[in-house]
Amino acid sequence: MNVFTDHPASVGESYGEHLKVATGFGFALIASGLACLVHGLVPALFVRTGSDTVTRLHDRMVLNRRRRDAPSASAELAR
Repeated sequence: MNVFTDHPASVGESYGEHLKVATGFGFALIASGLACLVHGLVPALFVRTGSDTVTRLHDRMVLNRRRRDAPSASAELAR
């Protein structure tokens, strides 16, 4: 088991690709979390930031998974 490559390979990414994607998700979640904290103090600010971020990141993850799992056009033509 290689802790650096097994999981990235399981989601169709190299280590570098996974690092970039996961880090991007992490920074987006940190920024959204800070916006949520501010929203808790001043409810008129950042009203949709947290939910919009979660929806956007979920959609990205699901769309990437579907794109990875979908058969390619050339594979479809070979059938």
